[in-house]
Amino acid sequence: MPDPQAQPKHKLRVPRARRGPFRILLGTRKGAFVMDGEGAGRDFEAPRPVILGRTCFHLVRDPFRRDVLLAGVRGPGEGPTVLRSEDAGLTWAEADAPPCFGPAAPDAPYERVVHQVFWLSAGHPNDRDTWFAGTCPQGLFRSDDGGRSWSPVEGLHLHPRFEEWTDLAADRTPDGPKLHSVHVDPRSATRMTLAMSSGGVLATEDGGASWERLEGELDHDAAITPQLVVPATTNPDRLWMQGHHGLHRMDREEGVWVRTGPRGADGEFHDAGFPVAVHPHDPDTCWVVPLNGDRGGARLPLGGRPALYRTRDAGETWERQGAGLAEEGAWWTVKRQALAVDGCDPLGLYLGTSSGEVWASRDEGESWTRIASGLPAIYSLEIG
Repeated sequence: MPDPQAQPKHKLRVPRARRGPFRILLGTRKGAFVMDGEGAGRDFEAPRPVILGRTCFHLVRDPFRRDVLLAGVRGPGEGPTVLRSEDAGLTWAEADAPPCFGPAAPDAPYERVVHQVFWLSAGHPNDRDTWFAGTCPQGLFRSDDGGRSWSPVEGLHLHPRFEEWTDLAADRTPDGPKLHSVHVDPRSATRMTLAMSSGGVLATEDGGASWERLEGELDHDAAITPQLVVPATTNPDRLWMQGHHGLHRMDREEGVWVRTGPRGADGEFHDAGFPVAVHPHDPDTCWVVPLNGDRGGARLPLGGRPALYRTRDAGETWERQGAGLAEEGAWWTVKRQALAVDGCDPLGLYLGTSSGEVWASRDEGESWTRIASGLPAIYSLEIG
């Protein structure tokens, strides 16, 4: 008889619940901060600054080395770079060769110059010194020495449709579209997905030599403007995409994006936003932070009442989770990299706000507590 516990080949084992102390890593407009966990890791010390004066777009931990941190930063009068620390942020070393585009083609309309190192992701578990960086303007870079030196992934940059995907007019602006959501498939080092906020969701099966866009029958505007894409931990073929045009889900074998976000009492979708977090044990469970979309460019909580919405059935139904958060008059935003889960049981969720607050839930979003305030605007929050 077949093993009743066997999972389809495309799925992965459910990871063990996390135990022991860990850290909250915060990238902000004015630097980077770390909140060290105490005891079992569910109580945290006050934020300690580890980088000050530089904008930190993303602060992440090496998944194989607890005290190794990488940060994508840019300071006043400085160029963008990647910093590496081997002592949990006490000291830092700048990359010898930060991300930099290759020479422009003779017929290129302009030379591309990195303005921001916006996203950092570790490579495959078998390649423990490999990292990927996403930038603004939209570019992908690879490091094979732990973030000390970087080279462009020219299979993407020289793709015949790259200029079409990236929208050259928008891509030239210093704070314009970003390449983000870089995810290496844990089943294969050559399989990867990424997103460009004016170029759509892209996938490669050959380590970045060739790429295809996962348009998935979406209308053009929704297909090309993802704000975040997250694969399910136990099923990397399940993708969740959040953006100004709502929340969508794709199962790669079907190849179609399906809009699955929460709806308001009027029956209309109320699901524009930046972040999405997926339960590490259940590909059907995720959380979003609905905003008011592009109306007036505000992108703020609906009615000034921030809340998360959770689905446990792949988006068929949703429940509002706002207990402990402000009931009215709160107008902060949660950026795309500022919502994270801790992997514990029960699952903890953590979010950082544009007003410099950190909120925590230790019961899968049922209730929330503010655990830090007074920080600069938070761009990223990671658990490390």
